Amino acid sequence: KGESFPKMRNSLVLDAAMGKPQSVVPVWVMRQAGRYLPEYHTVRNKAGDFFTLCQTPSMAAEVTLQPIDRFNLDASIVFSDILVIPQALGMEVVMVPGKGPSFPDPLNSPDDLDRLKKSSEVHVKESLAYTLDTMTLVRKQLDGRVTLIGFCGAPWTLMAYMIEGEGSKTFAKAKSWLYKHPKESHKLLQTISDVIVEFLVEQARHGAQMLMLFDSWAQILTPQAYQEFCLPYSVQIEKRVKETLSKDEGFEYVPPMILFAKGAHFSMEQILAQTSFEVIALDWETDVSYVHQLCKKLNRKVCLQGNLDPCVLYGDKETIRAHTKQMIQDFHDPHGNVTHIANLGHGVYPTHDPEHVGWFIDAVHEFSREIYNK
Repeated sequence: KGESFPKMRNSLVLDAAMGKPQSVVPVWVMRQAGRYLPEYHTVRNKAGDFFTLCQTPSMAAEVTLQPIDRFNLDASIVFSDILVIPQALGMEVVMVPGKGPSFPDPLNSPDDLDRLKKSSEVHVKESLAYTLDTMTLVRKQLDGRVTLIGFCGAPWTLMAYMIEGEGSKTFAKAKSWLYKHPKESHKLLQTISDVIVEFLVEQARHGAQMLMLFDSWAQILTPQAYQEFCLPYSVQIEKRVKETLSKDEGFEYVPPMILFAKGAHFSMEQILAQTSFEVIALDWETDVSYVHQLCKKLNRKVCLQGNLDPCVLYGDKETIRAHTKQMIQDFHDPHGNVTHIANLGHGVYPTHDPEHVGWFIDAVHEFSREIYNK
């Protein structure tokens, strides 16, 4: 709104998201800006700590652009973290080296909900201005080279961290709330959803051309719990973001949206049937042919994103190329109802070799040109 951005020179990711016919499959990689790149560490060390890096737009923009300068990627995702929303709600989050995110004072009981700001008290334009400023900076510096993606963590995933206090194999503390305190769980999920909606809307206003919702811990729920505590909030967020932006005076563009409910293949039919996300991201555990069958059954035109197992990137060049070619073939729909954005089934690992990531990216373009133009 009020911003004039450079003309797009590569809209392959946007075109795929909108279901346009493909002659090549575009590719980007979750966590493409990060610890596996030596140039990232130079900036990270200068920042001093992870959240200072996120909160300094010039540095966050620099690391966002590093993979774009290094690889032949088709999209850029703003460098930030899903846990900026709990921070905006008043919680302290620290990044512990070798351990990951940690909440020194997590939510132990529903009484602790009073410690959080109400969603009406969170003004993301102020509290999360650093990410919004990074977004605008990146969009200008990209100069139309690739599509820019904004993102948020999904409500259940954020709630899980806020209660558990850190990553966990079982998230037993957080999951226990769903059964001991269902009413308060919904109250918390709604508060988080309200902030997510505002934040995603502002990301679009500040230059994001696509918006992604990461539900990283969907996989630990039963299908019933996913239906009750996850999916309705994803549906609500998508609807509210698109409605708000479509009514926005002077804002003519409503970004396509991506849902990544990691490990929720047990609810894939409900996800496809109950949402209208343009892009559904798949993890490597999902059977792509099964998703194609569901799309046909539901008559759901969709773009699928994914889903190479990140561990394939530890293989040699020929192994990476062979698995990438197979992935491209598996996703290819000759009828064109299902389009494809190539990615990994989760993020790049810190121990990956950047050269191997490059082999994957180049193989996507090479083999998709071959397969899609027969």
